[in-house]
Amino acid sequence: MAIIVTGAAGFIGSNVVKALNDRGERDIIAVDNLTRGDKFRNLVDLDILHYMDKHDFIEALAAGEFDGEVSAILHQGACSDTMEHNGKYMMDNNYQYTLTLFEWAQQEEAQFIYASSAATYGNGRQGFIETPDCEKPLNVYGYSKLLFDQIVRRRMEDERITAQVAGFRYFNVYGSREQHKERMASVAFHHFNQYRESGKVKLFGEYNDYPAGGHTRDFISVEDVVKVNLWFLDNPEVCGIYNVGTGRAQPFNDIAVTVVNTCRAADGLPPLSLAELVSQGILEYTDFPEALKGKYQCFTEADLTLLREAGYDQAFLTVEQGVGRYVEALLRG
Repeated sequence: MAIIVTGAAGFIGSNVVKALNDRGERDIIAVDNLTRGDKFRNLVDLDILHYMDKHDFIEALAAGEFDGEVSAILHQGACSDTMEHNGKYMMDNNYQYTLTLFEWAQQEEAQFIYASSAATYGNGRQGFIETPDCEKPLNVYGYSKLLFDQIVRRRMEDERITAQVAGFRYFNVYGSREQHKERMASVAFHHFNQYRESGKVKLFGEYNDYPAGGHTRDFISVEDVVKVNLWFLDNPEVCGIYNVGTGRAQPFNDIAVTVVNTCRAADGLPPLSLAELVSQGILEYTDFPEALKGKYQCFTEADLTLLREAGYDQAFLTVEQGVGRYVEALLRG
């Protein structure tokens, strides 16, 4: 039986495939869209059974080519650009495509593990708990994710689930294999490149009662995201929609300090405090963009109650641990 990984050439998807390979899994069908051809680099070191374009794959499912052949779908593929304004594209890609896969998986009684998003919570003023009261997306990306979550929730309430369905509301994920994401790559990735190119890093200045660099997010390493995915794969009886973050909010300043000091350590230089980075001009603050005002999550922090109750008990990396490891890997090339 094969495992399907969609978005397999993308950031989280390729890390999932790598982790499956590390467990000895080779019967993996990688599904993606390589219109952006440079994403192939995330597939080069992976051992897969077959690659299919995302549209060809849907047609193959409809034709019955995979009936009885798939044990699980790990659906990581999506348009993750929160600034994408084409609502039709977003809904076709993130909602309708996901719904089609889900319906097929239920028919086949195959596990269905999929990527949702913390963007479903909007500005977060209602909290970050997996309940309708907290769900107020600020953009069509967040809505596209929420709408499918609502479908799953309704099916579970009506007890119309034939096999595992588990959705993960990822918070701010960073880590290896994200280089193709360009402006949508993590702050850690951008800070690393800024510092290596210019000896400086830049962050947004004060906005909405948060000080410069003080906007605070739940940053989670892709290493931890993969561990959650595989735990659910190993526990097919667990269903639901779960936050996947660390449960520990940290300011963007912590990312900058960790990136710079990890680079400095590699060059044999002592660490600097936040105040020292600012006073020496290594960390600069820019005016908060007008285009993001009213559409920006100034604070996020995953409530992990449901995830822990489901049985997932592993610890999560802090920014200092996870970003430090990530930067060391980037330095090794």
